[in-house]
Amino acid sequence: MTPAEIEQNVRNCKAEIARAANDAGRDPGEILLCAATKMNGAEAVRAAINAGVDVCGENRVQEMLEKNALGAYDGVPLHFIGHLQKNKVRQVVGLCALIHSADSLSLLREISKTAENRGLIQDVLLEVNVGNEASKSGFRPEELESVLQEAALLPALRVRGLMAIPPICLKPEDNRPFFLQMQKLFVDNRQKKYDNVRMDFLSMGMSGDYTEAVRCGANLVRIGSGIFGPRNIRTT
Repeated sequence: MTPAEIEQNVRNCKAEIARAANDAGRDPGEILLCAATKMNGAEAVRAAINAGVDVCGENRVQEMLEKNALGAYDGVPLHFIGHLQKNKVRQVVGLCALIHSADSLSLLREISKTAENRGLIQDVLLEVNVGNEASKSGFRPEELESVLQEAALLPALRVRGLMAIPPICLKPEDNRPFFLQMQKLFVDNRQKKYDNVRMDFLSMGMSGDYTEAVRCGANLVRIGSGIFGPRNIRTT
């Protein structure tokens, strides 16, 4: 996909986000567009940044390191949005402004330990398995309160919000109940006072359902194919 095509896709996504936000009586300016850059090379990533995406999000640690060495993400924050294994934590902490996929207490502890050793605070989102799917990682909605209480005790960790990937549905509106459940969890826990917890971001919605997510309260959406096209060829 050419830089011009990527630029047009970014404009289209931003327009759709604005329409969805206006439908919900929200300010479009409060919603961040994260370009999910998996399997897209440095040139494509730079084109998305030049077109005005707010954030770049990577799913794979090795790919992230390769592109970062090329300066692919210069100009916007870098987020890690894929499943993070504990043995990869040291390569992500401090490099990524935000880790979306903190999905277990053991991972939270490892992130905090690594960040503390480096003298920094690592921002994370708690991944919620909102559909209670056996095939997906993440915290169950009913255990979120106790997880936040434990996360608040980790000295080099800061919880900045929640992330979810709802079950695969045939139509975007079918995910609405899951998005609304996430929005309620987000609002309810934002009202509580925990150390090291700031409920700033609700990350949900991808290329197929991001407008519905925005209508339901998302303020951070992750769009890959909607910007870069189908993920079949990595461009350089």
